[in-house]
Amino acid sequence: MNRKIKIAYIGGGSKQWARVFMSDLALTPDLSGDIALYDIDLEAAERNAAIGQQINENKKTQSKFEYRVCSELEDALTGADFVLISILPGTFKEMHSDVHAPERFDLYQSVGDTVGPGGVLRAMRTVPLYEGFAKAIQKVCPQAWVLNLTNPMSICMKTLYDVFPDIKAFGCCHEVFHTQDLLCCVLKEIKGIEVERKDIYTDACGINHFTWITEAKYQNIDLLSLLDEFADRFFEEGYYEKPGKRFAFKEDPFAYGNKVKLDLYRRFGALAAAGDRHLAEFVSSQWYLKNPETVKQWAFNLTTVDFRETRQAERVAESIEFASGRKQFVPESSSEEAVDLMKALMGFSTVVSNVNLPNRGQMSQLPLGSIVETNCVFSNDQVKPVVSNPLPLGALNLVAQNCTNIDLTYEGIKERNLAKIYAAFENQPLCAHLTSEQTKDLFKEMCMNTKEYLSPFYDLDKFFA
Repeated sequence: MNRKIKIAYIGGGSKQWARVFMSDLALTPDLSGDIALYDIDLEAAERNAAIGQQINENKKTQSKFEYRVCSELEDALTGADFVLISILPGTFKEMHSDVHAPERFDLYQSVGDTVGPGGVLRAMRTVPLYEGFAKAIQKVCPQAWVLNLTNPMSICMKTLYDVFPDIKAFGCCHEVFHTQDLLCCVLKEIKGIEVERKDIYTDACGINHFTWITEAKYQNIDLLSLLDEFADRFFEEGYYEKPGKRFAFKEDPFAYGNKVKLDLYRRFGALAAAGDRHLAEFVSSQWYLKNPETVKQWAFNLTTVDFRETRQAERVAESIEFASGRKQFVPESSSEEAVDLMKALMGFSTVVSNVNLPNRGQMSQLPLGSIVETNCVFSNDQVKPVVSNPLPLGALNLVAQNCTNIDLTYEGIKERNLAKIYAAFENQPLCAHLTSEQTKDLFKEMCMNTKEYLSPFYDLDKFFA
């Protein structure tokens, strides 16, 4: 059975994710159709269209798609069965302020795109864009399934459902996958049993980048019960889950030693299911992010924006080589699940995976309507959340504070109310060590640094007068 579909890709000039998605799509049988690439950077989208054509010509390709670049959003959305959204709200200049401006007050961020000062400012730039996306989807393709890949994930999903309550959208994140890989390492090290993450069951719940695994099993083996022995053996030196790269955190800015994750498990009795770089930003800065020396002791890294910018330039150069034909692009399967979830929605299979949706009772401990991440069942044109196990109270306290901050941040942005946004900014766990005067000074500095993107929506001069 061959299913012909149209996919609208908002952010179709993506320098990394687009290649991963196009490769996975090409190596999945029984599909064909059209992909409309929409991006404010038309040149980047044109390069991806050329790479897509290369993929079509590769002998490994099983499903071929026609790639078209669109300069207008509504043109890209017309007739879409699926919409992917993966954008960078602003430029590296704005991201540099998000991540590094707080360092003036000894406030360090290892990612800076979800919570903390950086997460709030990024949300302020992102929500107005997502309001436009939601309105356009409601007008042009209201029955399309929408896959969000942009951070801050919770804020993006909150916007889509608030503007268009009947939207069929979910947020995809691969962070839990890495922790499932770690559990496979635990099973191998403690029991000598080698499996893949698809072979184990995990119950996950929380908010994006601060999701927790409360149950994990391989057949009749309770994997969480093995963590104490695993931590006793490997905690001090660190243990990165990628095969053959246990100590990658010593050189790779994105790698980590899982010491934060294991420390949180020892404290609260559930396994935090994101990379340590993300987890550290949801708790007091004094725990893991007090200063660069503390970060090093916890075996993760402060990923600088300069590094990201250099890596982006390398990817652009590589894209140019691929698009021109001077270098051959060979599609390879990834561990991402977006295409699998799409196929399940088309009726090819039933899949269970963790995604982000409004809370409709799947997490009884958090407010209804807040965006939560839990297991969900994907089948023919439907996504059904699975009711999760409860979180231990200590972990719940941490999650609930961040969930409240996210909801307050969104409410303030929706109302263009800088006082409410500031209240959420001030209540970030990473800001707890700042005085009131320092917090106000930092918020003003960060807003003014990204004024070009904020002024159309917020009266900054009046608020800071």
